[in-house]
Amino acid sequence: MFRLGLVGGGRMGRAHIRAMEGSDSVSIVAVTEPSATSRALLPEGLPVFSAVSEMLAGADLDGALIAVPSGLHLDVITELAGRNVAVLCEKPCGVTAEQTRQAAQLVNATGIAFQVGYWRRFVPLLQTIRARIADGEFGDLFLISCWQWDQEPPAAEFRLTSGGICIDMGVHEFDQTRWLSGQEFEAFDMLVPGPEFAPHVKGDPESLQMLARLSGGTVSTISLGRRYPPGDMCKAEVYGVGASAETVFLAPSDGEVGFLSAIRAQAESFARYVQGAPREGASIADAIAALEIAERASAQIMSS
Repeated sequence: MFRLGLVGGGRMGRAHIRAMEGSDSVSIVAVTEPSATSRALLPEGLPVFSAVSEMLAGADLDGALIAVPSGLHLDVITELAGRNVAVLCEKPCGVTAEQTRQAAQLVNATGIAFQVGYWRRFVPLLQTIRARIADGEFGDLFLISCWQWDQEPPAAEFRLTSGGICIDMGVHEFDQTRWLSGQEFEAFDMLVPGPEFAPHVKGDPESLQMLARLSGGTVSTISLGRRYPPGDMCKAEVYGVGASAETVFLAPSDGEVGFLSAIRAQAESFARYVQGAPREGASIADAIAALEIAERASAQIMSS
């Protein structure tokens, strides 16, 4: 059993705990969480520490999973890399590309195994589409469209520190599109609702639409929204000369089942990677690429 130490016992950290309950190869054996409120929501019997240093001293670990707020990613990576601990870091691996580049320097200097938690890469439906694209079944790709709509927005305090909708949400779609197509984002334009739908948080609109051209000539559309009352929803469509595919891989009717399955598969893949297998998940270079696109998109929104 691969022993993970979880750094961050908040909403996302608790989701990882639920996901690992179904794994026969990875287990979360300790948690770092300084907040008494969050600690009270963790499962009974799971060792909980107030600081990363305490967890590393008090638990036998094979790696660590970072699930703290994005603005703290670099600090935690710095501490874990300094102790030569293998790291699976939740996306986006910092809130700026510069923070992620600093993390990359640490990772390269220490040589630790490092993976970024873009869980879409472990959704079977998307893996099948990607394999079909790679096999040439679609031929030239006309269009890749991705949607991510959340049931309700997070608290304003979180939105003020998360980097905005492009960094908090959009990086998933940017990584997913790059991963599916093997192409890079070139020119793009952003549209947000008019002033009658003013954002509730400055710099973080309630929704946006992106129209982009990729390096191979494919058109990409991305739709992000913070309010979808039926529940969280993610879907993708791919259209090519030879084939097309459509999939809803996160649906309100399914709850969190598909999400938990994907993040469990991601952790199991990370364990194999640490043990010598090729990395299947996102690299830190992928994280930098997604954040660079997000920063360009955010700047365009702010200037419009």
